[in-house]
Amino acid sequence: MLGGTALNETWTYIDGDYPLAMPTDAGAMHSVAGKVVIVTGSGRGIGLGMALHLAKGGAKVVVAEWKQDLLASAVAQLEALGADCLGVAVNIMERDQIDAMVTATIERFGRVDGLINNAQTFRPLAEIKSVTESDIDVFIQSGVKGTLWAMQAVYPHMAEQKWGRIINFASSMGITGGAGFAAYGASKEAIRALTRTAAREWAMDGIVVNAIAPAAATHKGDSAKQSEGYRQFIENCPMRRQGDPEWDIGPLAWFLCSDASRYLTGHTFMADGGAFMWA
Repeated sequence: MLGGTALNETWTYIDGDYPLAMPTDAGAMHSVAGKVVIVTGSGRGIGLGMALHLAKGGAKVVVAEWKQDLLASAVAQLEALGADCLGVAVNIMERDQIDAMVTATIERFGRVDGLINNAQTFRPLAEIKSVTESDIDVFIQSGVKGTLWAMQAVYPHMAEQKWGRIINFASSMGITGGAGFAAYGASKEAIRALTRTAAREWAMDGIVVNAIAPAAATHKGDSAKQSEGYRQFIENCPMRRQGDPEWDIGPLAWFLCSDASRYLTGHTFMADGGAFMWA
């Protein structure tokens, strides 16, 4: 049961201590202007595309990247747009560096509203019979642990302000069991498990947690288009193309960082041109 008398007042669930501010402006509900969003792995590819898109929407973007040249380039691109941004060198395989990234964000902007866990170290494809311990360790350390540590680092700040948006990155290869993607797919399914659990545990803190499984052009460019996996994807995709990092994946990240996503949590969004239709 809900209490309250008007849309500009705070409504409260009678059966729980969960104040819910009702929006009065549909446009503002879909805005990311002024939101402070950390994007890991935003030096290039999908991470950079999302960072650019959010910045163009007025978000204050924290570019988190471990390669100094890519970090400098991304920050320069955002500054050229007039964006308020912060560049932080971070290796997502090191927990202390992740904690320092969030600390730097709070020191600069005084808050953190969104976290996009995009970064993950990759290894060449390998059949499951030849996957090594090193392969597993790299994917778990950079993907699963890096995602978890970043979520834990932002949690107290988001919980205190009773508002937060976390976006993790999944993969269709984990969902479908793509050949050659055993270690990678396992890590991505673990990330989806973290996503669902955090969505359940942190909902009453006002924190929405979702995942994106993208199919977008990467920094590898034309070389990536020579693979058998790429050929199969294009054949199965109704749109017959990969997504654009900024203009196809960026808008979904924007939505999931806005107040408009307030009733969606624990989901994996397949941003893949209809290649995998699960609903």
